[in-house]
Amino acid sequence: MTLLTDIDRVIRRDPAARGLISSEPQYGPLGAGQLQAAAEDLAQHASCVVLVTGFFVPRGDPPAAETDGPPGTLLLAQALEAIGVETRVLTDEFCVSAVAAAAAASGYAREKLLVWPRVSDEWLVEFFERGPGRRMSHLIALERVGPSHTQASFLAQRRTADPPIDMYRERVPPESHGRCHNMRGEIIDEQTAGMERLFEDVRRYRPQAKTIGVGDGGNEIGMGAILWEDLVRRLEGAHSARIPCRVATDWLIVAGTSNWGGYALAAATLALRGAADALAPWDGEHQRRVLEQMVEHGPAVDGVTGRREATVDGLPFLTYIQPWEGIRRLLGLT
Repeated sequence: MTLLTDIDRVIRRDPAARGLISSEPQYGPLGAGQLQAAAEDLAQHASCVVLVTGFFVPRGDPPAAETDGPPGTLLLAQALEAIGVETRVLTDEFCVSAVAAAAAASGYAREKLLVWPRVSDEWLVEFFERGPGRRMSHLIALERVGPSHTQASFLAQRRTADPPIDMYRERVPPESHGRCHNMRGEIIDEQTAGMERLFEDVRRYRPQAKTIGVGDGGNEIGMGAILWEDLVRRLEGAHSARIPCRVATDWLIVAGTSNWGGYALAAATLALRGAADALAPWDGEHQRRVLEQMVEHGPAVDGVTGRREATVDGLPFLTYIQPWEGIRRLLGLT
């Protein structure tokens, strides 16, 4: 196996059996080869990268952004900065306090953190015509919820067989069309800014830019690259047909938690550039501090338990950090 294949294998685990990875023994791998393809393009062509993250948990105690997403995003951003790539991290007003706390703990400059405004039309034009979007080479979403399929987007997906339209109509009520859902199938549009517009408009403003999605549950930006019916059969629960995100990206990285996908993309990209040693300072203890500062100062909550604790997707820290430690061993950093 190559190094990048080994890195991909490390993040394809699901100890809590809650995500898409747990379905792979039955249905096969999702996004095979996508990590390598995305890392190769970043290593060769990245010059200005915008990273989008933040997933709000309305039922959290307290309601807050979840701990999955910002740590992986910020480590990836810092890794890219280490090889001379300009970055910006973008979130919304619901998640900005948690992302800012993670940025501070990570050592990422606060002025590089952008916030999507309530009224976004003028901001979007400014972003693409005079802001970072004007020189953007890559746009990355990591654990960022996106809108579900409408009938039109479902039918527009490329298939080798007829679309299961009767199944779609039976299982997806009209009120769920084009809405953002959490893993329980609840609509969270009121706590989610429409940052998917960046991905939907990027071809008009910046056609040469490449897009990457990182997710673990089916409702994240990027998952539109997978057929709706393929996601539905892999997801559990009566609501599984409602949540698949319609927004596709050029490459999609699926991992047991989205943070692991961010770690893997950082490691693969720097390994290809011969700069893996730059990752040395960001060890497991560093990631523990990032999580703790997010929870304390964000606040942030675990996206599965809803509790204000330094865990990710219901995993205790020692279980959660194992893939990153495994990646660091592959890179010779431990």
